[in-house]
Amino acid sequence: MLNLLFFLVAGATLSLLAWSGFELFKAQEDPLGDRMEELQSRALVAANRGPRRKSTGRGSRILYVVSLFPGGDDWIRGSERLLIQAGIRRRNAVAVYVASALVFLGLLVAGTIRLQSGQLGFNLIGGLVAAGILGFLLPKMVLQRMVRRYRRKLQEALPDTIDLLGIVLGTGLALDQAMMRVSEEMEYIYPELAAEFGTVVMQVRAGQERTVAFNQLVRRTGIEDIKSLAAMIVQSEKFGTSLAVALKVYAEGLRKRRTLAAEAAVAKAGIKMLFPIVIFILPVLFVITLVPGLLSVMKDLKLLTAGR
Repeated sequence: MLNLLFFLVAGATLSLLAWSGFELFKAQEDPLGDRMEELQSRALVAANRGPRRKSTGRGSRILYVVSLFPGGDDWIRGSERLLIQAGIRRRNAVAVYVASALVFLGLLVAGTIRLQSGQLGFNLIGGLVAAGILGFLLPKMVLQRMVRRYRRKLQEALPDTIDLLGIVLGTGLALDQAMMRVSEEMEYIYPELAAEFGTVVMQVRAGQERTVAFNQLVRRTGIEDIKSLAAMIVQSEKFGTSLAVALKVYAEGLRKRRTLAAEAAVAKAGIKMLFPIVIFILPVLFVITLVPGLLSVMKDLKLLTAGR
């Protein structure tokens, strides 16, 4: 019975894994159209906070089935928010992530059943509980790590991008045109921030208010410096002040903070290197320097003992 259950779970998980790989690596032929469709779907989701409705797509069917379980809809919404903050915003990203997490959970459960095939009772129950906890927590931890890496890339790109935005604004271009020009120039250097700027400009051109577009940028990234930048741009547009000068001062402040952070990291490097030196390097040095002397002393003592 346990072997039959193992093969059923393994077969289901492998099928989900194959579908997830197909959806993940499928090429996007119309990125702009996909992005606009994604924005429209988000607007509909924001307007309707109830349970997800059943749809005809394969990914939507998976999300609908998962949302029927207690806490499933909250898990899907939390995963969707983390995926957006990690810069993964394809249409089927949430469905692929949910399917992959279920595949991982199924593999852990199947492996636990296989390993505990000869045991019943508390050992099997404990193994299944541990597999369920790991299957739920590990994908979320990986996604949170991706969010931190994406935010770090945006943070590193801010000073140079803001400098360039101030220079372009000084030539007389409007804010939307300047942001699109900066997005085009920074596409190969800082593609993450360039994509965010391009998304803001696209939303404004689609008819959305600039304040709402910048607020959505802040929610997508979750970075305090981008929040300050958005507030500065909105206030400068509202009161008619010079945005180029404000951006220049703000970029200098960001660059100074980045320099101070680098100096702090260098100052901490010595303390961090102390533990590897004490644990790994010093014992090797002791062995290299002391062992030959000890061997020679032991050899001499052996010769003296033999001579007597």
